[in-house]
Amino acid sequence: MANILIVEDEKNMQNIIAEYMQRGSHTCFTADDGVDALMLLKNNPMDLMILDIMMPHLDGFSVCKIAREMSNLPIIMLTAKGNEDDKLKGYDFGADDYMTKPFSPKILLAKANALLRRSSSLPTDTMNAGKISLTPASHKVFVDGQEIVLTHKEYELLYCFMVNPGQVFSREQLLNRIWGYDFEGMTRTVDTHVKTLRQKLGDEGKHIVTLVRSGYKFEVTA
Repeated sequence: MANILIVEDEKNMQNIIAEYMQRGSHTCFTADDGVDALMLLKNNPMDLMILDIMMPHLDGFSVCKIAREMSNLPIIMLTAKGNEDDKLKGYDFGADDYMTKPFSPKILLAKANALLRRSSSLPTDTMNAGKISLTPASHKVFVDGQEIVLTHKEYELLYCFMVNPGQVFSREQLLNRIWGYDFEGMTRTVDTHVKTLRQKLGDEGKHIVTLVRSGYKFEVTA
């Protein structure tokens, strides 16, 4: 059972989503706009957020960006827009998955459960590579002793690389491992997340090596 924050200004849609999440034995918190959503997120421990883009006061992109400064919880964005640029913008701001209206609430629940499983089924020992330290139990990452804040997908990418040092991953393999086989986006999503992950790691981002026409690998030299 998880605490799920549903941010949706259309009451009927909000109720439908909450009903299906509750069928999955989850506890639901609801917000009608972005400002209320951030207050709820600040004052309550949340495991996942379902976030509409078009809302009054503060849109979903802004909420996603601010939420990422507060938490690395998984975020699924909802929108009536289905074009590629909107999806890429959502991922740039830290969204983990994306659904375009109209959608199946059953599929939304399945996506939520998949993200929650991947968030909770992690080992607890601290992992070290170069100056990077990663603690799966708390999802905390440190570089040279300083904590850095990663989005959920950036964290999962780094975790995947660190538990498989030297292994070459194609973009398709990373999409399947981290976003899931039912992911609706493009392989460019991987490049975008790797770019921001490298930036946040600073000099330690050099350990993520790009292989032309092959993909990526994580390499730490002695």
